Amino acid sequence: MTTGAAVPGPDGALRCPWALSTVDYVSYHDEEWGRPVHGDDALFERLSLEAFQSGLSWITILRRRPGFRAAFAGFRIEKVAAFTETDRDRLLADPGIIRNRAKIDATLANARVLADWAEGELDALIWSHAPDPATRPAPKTLADVPAVTPESTALSKALKTRGLRFVGPTTAYALMQACGLVDDHLETCVARSAP
Repeated sequence: MTTGAAVPGPDGALRCPWALSTVDYVSYHDEEWGRPVHGDDALFERLSLEAFQSGLSWITILRRRPGFRAAFAGFRIEKVAAFTETDRDRLLADPGIIRNRAKIDATLANARVLADWAEGELDALIWSHAPDPATRPAPKTLADVPAVTPESTALSKALKTRGLRFVGPTTAYALMQACGLVDDHLETCVARSAP
């Protein structure tokens, strides 16, 4: 029976238990998850991948991330915004990504919306919803990690108000976790507050 507390990995260091469920997660957990991400294109990628993850396991997305990057022109907003119906058909037939019509259409629509924003506007909007770290005690177990917060609900609403799709509060919170707006590594995790 798991307690949800940090567990030792192959190197003996304590990690969040989910990080040890598959070898693919270890480097993602140690080197990416919870580290600050800035830049409109980088945040568009994370936002898109979190939307594709909805209803699926993150490992499914992580293992296909190279395919997603190839299919979506490296998630460069301007390039994706210029995709045509031919590109859409190509995406719907691409076995290297999740071929979900609604999620593909949302990604294309979101790129078109974001292409009209000023440079840095997506970054500023997302990061304006980062909670004060002093108000968030380090989680001791996975049970202490929420799925939705008032900040993620507000971020979701702000993104939807600006015309973005597939950005519900749970997706927004997963984005906040992945991009370092919050540090949800467990209190004793080796990756907690790592540079």
